[in-house]
Parts: sequence; C-alpha cells; structure tokens
Amino acid sequence: MDLFKRFVNFFMDILETVAFVGSIFIVVYLFLLQPHQVRGASMDKTFHNGEYILTSKISYRIGSPQRGDIIVFMSPKNADIDFIKRIIGLPGDEIMIEAGLVHVNGEALNEDYANTKTDIFPNSFVNEGQIVTVPENSYFVMGDNRERSSDSREFGFIPRQSIIGKVFFRYFPPNKVGPIKNPFTS
Repeated sequence: MDLFKRFVNFFMDILETVAFVGSIFIVVYLFLLQPHQVRGASMDKTFHNGEYILTSKISYRIGSPQRGDIIVFMSPKNADIDFIKRIIGLPGDEIMIEAGLVHVNGEALNEDYANTKTDIFPNSFVNEGQIVTVPENSYFVMGDNRERSSDSREFGFIPRQSIIGKVFFRYFPPNKVGPIKNPFTS
C-alpha cells in the first residue's frame, strides 16, 4: 500500500509540473511571444523559406510600429494566413514608387535590405508615380524581395488591428540565430 501511495504522489507531482509549465506556455503564447515559420520568398535576402522567427506580441502594446520594422500580420484576403513584411509607410506618410525607387514624404528610401528595385504590378493598388497617403491607424508594407511579394502595392494599406506583432529574433537556422534589427533605427 505504501508503494502505491508513493507512486500516486510521484504521478501527482509530475502532473502539477506539466500543468504549471503548460499554463506558462499558454500565457506566453497568447500575450507575449509567438513563433512563426517563414513561408515563401517574399522576404528573401532578410529571411528565407523555412526559417523560424519569434514575434513579440507586446511590442506594439507599449510602443508604436516604426518604419523598417518587420511585422507579422493577418493576410487582408484570408485572416487564417499570416504574412511577414517590412513597414515602409506610417500613418500620414506619402508614398510614391517611381522608376524602381520608393519615396516616402518626397525622399527616396535607401533600401539595402531589398533584393531588387521596386516595380509596380498591373491593376494594383499603387500606380507608377502616384502618391498615396497612409490613413490613420494603417501601414504600407512591402516584402524585401519585391519581385516575389504580395504586399501593399497590390492589396493596399493594412490596419493596425491586423498586426500580430514585431519580428525580433531568428532562432533557426543555427548559423543565423540572433536579434532582428531595424535598418532605420539601428
């Protein structure tokens, strides 16, 4: 009988530990951090297909999105799909794409992170040389691989409430582990 009692106590200790660790994981996942896997080539040069990143869900509860931040947000066409893109335009910014260059508030951006020049797709949200103003509580986002990115050039502005969080750390592959820096604030 004593052996059975010790076994039950041991089992209950393990169960308590699993429940405690599980509840911590749930709180972290729901409110603080979320892992994501990069899918596709839209962020090539910065991220490649199959890499794993961590997204901070709390960053924009205590601060505001900044130009150059890489974010994860719900796709405007299907909320079940998450997109990863770089913020190019903030609320109130005037965006113009002309001759392959992105202009924000009349100045061409230095985009060393971008894979290629920025082209406009036919029948898109933005036209060559057209100025668009980012509305309040919205953002203009683009992938770093401009040739392979479905982004604000195509679907327009994204609302702030669609943003899941800010990408702040890459944890796979091992040779690229480290924090993600914003080229405009670093």
